[in-house]
Amino acid sequence: MPALLDKITEQVLRQIDSGSGFKQEGAFNLRQNGISLCHGSTEHIKIKKKEDKPGIDVYIDGDTKGEQVHIPVVVSASGMVDIVYNDFYIADGADVTIVAGCGIHNSGCDESRHDGIHAFHVGKGANVRYEEKHYGEGEGTGARVLNPVTKIYMEEDSMFTLDTAQIKGVDSTVRETEVTMGAGAKLYVVEKLMTHDNQKAESNMAVYMKGEDSSAQIISRSVAKGSSTQVFHPRAVGEAKCHAHIQCDSIIMDEAQVRSIPEIDARHLDAAIIHEAAIGRINNEQLIKLRTFGMTEEEAEGVIVEAFLN
Repeated sequence: MPALLDKITEQVLRQIDSGSGFKQEGAFNLRQNGISLCHGSTEHIKIKKKEDKPGIDVYIDGDTKGEQVHIPVVVSASGMVDIVYNDFYIADGADVTIVAGCGIHNSGCDESRHDGIHAFHVGKGANVRYEEKHYGEGEGTGARVLNPVTKIYMEEDSMFTLDTAQIKGVDSTVRETEVTMGAGAKLYVVEKLMTHDNQKAESNMAVYMKGEDSSAQIISRSVAKGSSTQVFHPRAVGEAKCHAHIQCDSIIMDEAQVRSIPEIDARHLDAAIIHEAAIGRINNEQLIKLRTFGMTEEEAEGVIVEAFLN
């Protein structure tokens, strides 16, 4: 029997699980205000509640091909601090998409916070896509805070795609990501972030390429509006023959501040690591062109920002 969801939860889920949409079927776990509201497993994917601390263990066997796991989190109680530990065990040869994300609806005056600590143990030759969206809303004055910690352990010839997005409404976030890569492992990261008003965002990422012929591509795109501040610190460490490329692009608007600190650390003769960083305002020529189509300046800026982040 599916759990009944209130209108706020349904609304938040539409924002953070907007692909195929959240359904109470297949492999899933919905966490709401600090408890697991409902969950389900499949033949190849088993979800079990931890016994020693809040969170779940997700076991994905090697016969998993093209399945999805949905694990959204909704916080709708003002003043709540929700800390959860989720571990994913992906067997050799599995092919899976994990759709996560957290949405905070705060209508009160107290801070609401979610700290999600996720660890991925990726077997040999496995292919994992992890999608994560963060979102905040609510008419209250209380802050909406999200502090995700992501640790990824990749065995040889595995592939991991990390696609993260902070849509809007998050007052403060500190993102900590650490990846350890075996031989032939391939990592693809796309991080998209938008801040506005007085919001603060910090993203720290460390990728350790320990195995021969491992490779990483890290792309960060952000837009800072109002008086918001952003700090990016991606770090690629080459400890064997490997290849990595870091690219950070930001649009700055109004009175915002953006710092981009890409770091490359080569510890092997055949470690080839490249970094690029660019921060700038919206291109005036693009604005003028869109204005000729009858758009207001605000509408034109919106189109450019959306295209940039997508």
